Amino acid sequence: MIKQKSIVRKLPAVETLGCASIICSDKTGTMTQNKMTVTHVWSGGKTWRVSGTGYDPKGGFTLNDKEVSVNKHKPLEQMLLFGALCNNSNIEKRNGDYVLDGDPTEGALLTAARKGGFSKEFVESHYRVVEEFPFDSARKMMTVIVEDQDKKRYIITKGAPDVLMQRSNRIYYDGSAAPFSNERKAETEAVLRQLASQALRTIAVAYRPVKAGETPSMEQAEKDLTMLGLSGIIDPPRPEVRQAIKECREAGIKTVMITGDHVETAKAIAKDLRLLPKNGKIMDGQMLNELSQEELSDVVEDVYVFARVSPEHKLKIVKAYQENGHIVAMTGDGVNDAPAIKQADIGVAMGITGTDVAKEASSLILVDDNFATIKSAIKEGRNIYENIRKFIRYLLASNVGEILVMLFAMLLALPLPLVPIQILWVNLVTDGLPAMALGMDQPEGDVMKRKPRHPKEGVFARKLGWKVVSRGFLIGAATILAFIIVYHRNPENLSYAQTIAFATLVLAQLIHVFDCRSETSVFSRNPFENLYLIGAVLSSILLMLVVIYYPPLQPIFHTVAITPGDWMLVIGMSAIPTFLLAGSLLTRKK
Repeated sequence: MIKQKSIVRKLPAVETLGCASIICSDKTGTMTQNKMTVTHVWSGGKTWRVSGTGYDPKGGFTLNDKEVSVNKHKPLEQMLLFGALCNNSNIEKRNGDYVLDGDPTEGALLTAARKGGFSKEFVESHYRVVEEFPFDSARKMMTVIVEDQDKKRYIITKGAPDVLMQRSNRIYYDGSAAPFSNERKAETEAVLRQLASQALRTIAVAYRPVKAGETPSMEQAEKDLTMLGLSGIIDPPRPEVRQAIKECREAGIKTVMITGDHVETAKAIAKDLRLLPKNGKIMDGQMLNELSQEELSDVVEDVYVFARVSPEHKLKIVKAYQENGHIVAMTGDGVNDAPAIKQADIGVAMGITGTDVAKEASSLILVDDNFATIKSAIKEGRNIYENIRKFIRYLLASNVGEILVMLFAMLLALPLPLVPIQILWVNLVTDGLPAMALGMDQPEGDVMKRKPRHPKEGVFARKLGWKVVSRGFLIGAATILAFIIVYHRNPENLSYAQTIAFATLVLAQLIHVFDCRSETSVFSRNPFENLYLIGAVLSSILLMLVVIYYPPLQPIFHTVAITPGDWMLVIGMSAIPTFLLAGSLLTRKK
């Protein structure tokens, strides 16, 4: 699992992964690259486009396709300056690359400010932060109180546009602060929808001047604000996520996006990732608040995107899917995500951005915070469970065959076809190495095209019990038949007949091990896919030949050297248990 960039904290999660039918995933950083860039700034009734990518300060601003100077447009200048002031991030140049230390959204705002000429050093030298009210997922905003060199103080707030619109009674428009009328609100909402429909995250900035020396409380500061404008931020989807979502769908796993972004932003990203089907529904936090737990369970099956949600909503969503009988994987990174991660059947924490609290509550940690890693972990989890079934199938069928060899001999009043040390040799050497190699087998090609395993499914489900008994019976029958043929031909030489039985039993099991690699037929998989198994089988054959042909070991193991003609009999009888049933299965399929 570590090779799949997944750290398993709770071992049962490996088995549960194969049962997962719902993945509730964060959008930012998990489905997207979390490398944000401001591409649009709207303020004072105008929209500026911003060039450049990443955290490189190279770039400029255009208005109506004409490049503009920031200091000649006060609304733009204030948006950039205030975005840099209400900001705790820092960007440094290391080895030729610009590296962010802090939140990616704040990094995008800081980069935009640097493109406008407001470096971090300039901001810190001209303004002093007097008080800070950190971002909170419930408030969905962050506020600072700053003081300039003339001792003038300003409250600056950045956060979710819909929240700041409710906290603002004025808007900066046409060069001055005007009442935030219904007409202006409608225009702001239209711009918000337009930016969001382009898959842009939107963040609003508002402010209010206060008297010199005044430091209001958080409740007093975050009201009666003046809306300054909106920034549109691109967070491109991870290129591998679209394919991962497709493979999850083929595996019978529904992917659900959970984000705090605007509904239109979430919708655009979901469509780009092909996560949202034609009739798929989107639900926002307000709708979640209005629905009871039972009502949500009734409608949640048709929902593929949850937008504008808080961490508390995640717990409600997990419970709704679980009440409908789903096995849910839930991702999270924050402290407030811990209850939902704990409640989920498979709690998944982010390895890079995740808090220690989220990691402690999780069953699985994604080293790279990538949604595609969840898919890989599920694939590996399914394969681990299937390899356990292969291991059990091989060992039990082999042991059933050994028991039946002795039972048939007793019922037919024959001498012992195997001596105890030969049986011990088979169990310790011939059975052990191939069985361990089966545990390292690669997944079958259709492992991610099967429906999730039912959580109450027993390990002997899907006719595994019948396969164990039938193969074991045929292994035992083929071995005793080979023994009878040789014994009746030469009843005076019991060791000779026992050697034939020993070789037949060993080869029958080694051929059967390749049959165990598939749920259908020995012919359905390339035997050379698992080189560990090839090595184990060759080692077992070599050890068998040593026991048969090495003179010092012959008296110990009651064996004698056998001829090439004897090997024809041994190989023919050994192949019957696997190829007889495989041939009948292929005939039935045709």
